[in-house]
Amino acid sequence: MSVQLEHLLSRVEKPARYIGGEYNAVLKDWDDVKVRIVFAFPDIYEVGMSHLGLQILYHVVNRRSDALMERVFAPWVDMEALMRQQQVPLFALESRRPLRDFDIVAFTLQYELSFSNVLNMLDLARIPLYAWKRAEDDPLVIAGGPCAYNPEPLADFLDAVFLGEAEEAFDEIISAYQAAKEQSLSRRELLLALGRIPGVYLPSFYAVQYDDRGRVAGIIPRDPAVPRKVAKRVVADLNEAPFPTKPIVPNIKVVHDRAVLEVFRGCTRGCRFCQAGVIYRPVRERDVNRLMAQADAIIRNTGYDEVSLASLSTTDYSAIRPLVRELVERYADRKVGISLPSTRVDAFAVDLAKAIQEVRKSGLTFAPEAGTQRLRDVINKRVTEEDLLAAVTAAFKAGWLRVKLYFMLGLPTETMDDVEGINILARKVIDTGLEAGVPANRLSVTISASSFVPKPHTPFQWEPFMRADELRARQDCLKRRLKGRGLVFCAHDVETSFLEAVFARGDRRLGAVLARARELGCRLDGWREWFSPELWRQAFADTGLTPEEFAYRRFGYEDVLPWDHLEAGVSKAFLVAEHKRALAGETTADCRAGRCTGCGLCPTLEVEPRIPGVAVDAHQACL
Repeated sequence: MSVQLEHLLSRVEKPARYIGGEYNAVLKDWDDVKVRIVFAFPDIYEVGMSHLGLQILYHVVNRRSDALMERVFAPWVDMEALMRQQQVPLFALESRRPLRDFDIVAFTLQYELSFSNVLNMLDLARIPLYAWKRAEDDPLVIAGGPCAYNPEPLADFLDAVFLGEAEEAFDEIISAYQAAKEQSLSRRELLLALGRIPGVYLPSFYAVQYDDRGRVAGIIPRDPAVPRKVAKRVVADLNEAPFPTKPIVPNIKVVHDRAVLEVFRGCTRGCRFCQAGVIYRPVRERDVNRLMAQADAIIRNTGYDEVSLASLSTTDYSAIRPLVRELVERYADRKVGISLPSTRVDAFAVDLAKAIQEVRKSGLTFAPEAGTQRLRDVINKRVTEEDLLAAVTAAFKAGWLRVKLYFMLGLPTETMDDVEGINILARKVIDTGLEAGVPANRLSVTISASSFVPKPHTPFQWEPFMRADELRARQDCLKRRLKGRGLVFCAHDVETSFLEAVFARGDRRLGAVLARARELGCRLDGWREWFSPELWRQAFADTGLTPEEFAYRRFGYEDVLPWDHLEAGVSKAFLVAEHKRALAGETTADCRAGRCTGCGLCPTLEVEPRIPGVAVDAHQACL
């Protein structure tokens, strides 16, 4: 039975978030399919509809005749209040059916501060929060995405977790579910059937052992049918991977409101703080002809007037020049713009940006990440001051008036000299702009400083989060130093970064904290106006835990990490070696150049990088 919304929509801020019916949305007859799935994005519509992964999985499932996928997002506070008051359960956009009517509720975990939204959405949907409390006819609650590489804080609430790229295995998950239904298998038998699919992790089938200090001492299978370790799945050939050329066009303006071409997946630059650079390896490129065909179809099927070239580092695409040239030539007369969401710190990237922004120069962003070369070597950010100044010189001479510089505070080994280096570098950029002839009253350099959060499966996973008072002192120092005409400084909220670190590094004990936080009203924690450090402190106090023990703990190489039973493909031995090299200030080369760095991923996953014109040595160092 569909939910009736008409009496609610006139009373909320943006009713278009909840009505569905967008161009290219798919509405199937429920009686014509055997498996019904809802993609659950634990944030609001404008954020979720900007997520390429949603569009890909929506396409993968809905191209099947025997399954459907609909969508649901976290409601904004006004809609949530009305839904609770009027006893309206959380519903999917396409059919407006309650989530509890679906077979599978599939969450994507993009950000640790969305964990409270997962619980809040389950509660709104009237689906039992705890996996062990769900009955045979309750939906399966599964999750994937980058935070699935340490889902342990959510383990009590998830029936299954998928590691890796969903388009590689979701057909297998649907087929296994369908076969289980046809055989009338129990919920436990169904889960075991899913657990036989590589990449699927069943949290309830693993026991966590703790030592006398309450720290994780081991994670072992409860059932011999599940593997001791679960490894991620990857698409071997991105050219052959399904990609949506009829994406849903949102009803309202969203964060990224444009067509998206995924030019390649993965990154091998090896920045030691970057989780994405590990979990999305290896690099796999799409060829130019495939991308041009996709661009033609997407523009024809959507009417978008901008195409974004998406990847972790788009300017590293081996055919970026011919691709940009062909896109500009083909779409110039139709006024379709091209954008690069990620810009390399060199003049080459500026030259590319110039080629695609002749009409309107919207500003360029560069990410030196650290203020001194010493610290850039520690984090393996192989960018020099000369690289940055050459890039901004090229930008200013090409007509740009504004640049933005991204840095991180709290990086391992960071000193106040490194912090002062940010100020020095920013002022050199200002001077470069003036020397290039940019009028002083129009020149703008924005310095953005986020807080380093150590993430699982990276060389810095053993490092603690810097203490909050030290981070604030560094932010205050930069606020005082970065004053003057043309300089703008902004810093990320320390409290939110602290909580992000807690859940990024946490274990199953945090499930009780999450449940208590939901009871206290915590949700939409990624939105500053709704984030409440006080309520989170109370949730920790009420459950007898302290967040500091998770955020500030320095792991030893011999310690059992809460995510050790989940494999991203890069070997732990390589991560240890990289951590040691970081502390020694040594850098590691990019294997795109053709020499294997020995990360272990290719032989483990039996997949190799796919980069036209580059033959990476047969990974002898990995073997």
